[in-house]
Amino acid sequence: MEGGSGSTQMYVVPLRAYYYSKDEKLLVSNYMPAGSLFTLLHGRGEGRTPVDWDSRVKIFLGSARGIAHIHSESGGKCSHGNIKSCNVLLTQDLDGCISDVGLTPLMNFPATMSRTTGYCVPEVVETRKFTQKADVYSFGVLLHEMLTGKVPFQYPGHHDVVVDLPRWVRSVVCEEWTTEVFDVELLRHQHVEKQMVQMLQISLACVSKSPDMRPNMDDVAKMIEEVQQSDVTNRPSSESESNLQTP
Repeated sequence: MEGGSGSTQMYVVPLRAYYYSKDEKLLVSNYMPAGSLFTLLHGRGEGRTPVDWDSRVKIFLGSARGIAHIHSESGGKCSHGNIKSCNVLLTQDLDGCISDVGLTPLMNFPATMSRTTGYCVPEVVETRKFTQKADVYSFGVLLHEMLTGKVPFQYPGHHDVVVDLPRWVRSVVCEEWTTEVFDVELLRHQHVEKQMVQMLQISLACVSKSPDMRPNMDDVAKMIEEVQQSDVTNRPSSESESNLQTP
């Protein structure tokens, strides 16, 4: 799944079949061997492997390209409406791919929002209308989730304290305690602090309270590409070569 904007469709999970009835609506898609981003980040157990910086950047980029592709469809009028870590599925090589495309318009509003509380977009609560700029906001929360390691909503079987991630991140950054934002698993990696801060700035732009101030997903994908390229360029050669050889 390497490549630029010409391969963005590859970052959307292909639909193979569907079932539609009054009581049940199902999508059948390709099997994604590495599961969901949510499980990768928040799964628990002795066998869990911490997600390193390179892997997270790769997932950032694939997810951004997938949403950008969705936004380009139907003359640029399509949106997803339910961007969250459960809907980012991963290939064996940890490319992030967007799933559940097209379901939101078929679901009633209260049910949809109840499942995406942590990614809730301020203007959508008032207008009940999902837009591309709302997708950008939810993607910004997704970036916060990957950068902080925090869960933006309560989920069964876990009792973590749920925080309003955009508000919490803004408050920490305003106090100039930026390093306190990042997941402790990321702080173990050397020479990536600058790239982490750059990615944090992208996420803050995405969750701007004003929809007009948020970038579009094409621009977000390009900014993430620049961070990825600068990361490899600025890293000491021995570490760069080591990470590039990591599956």
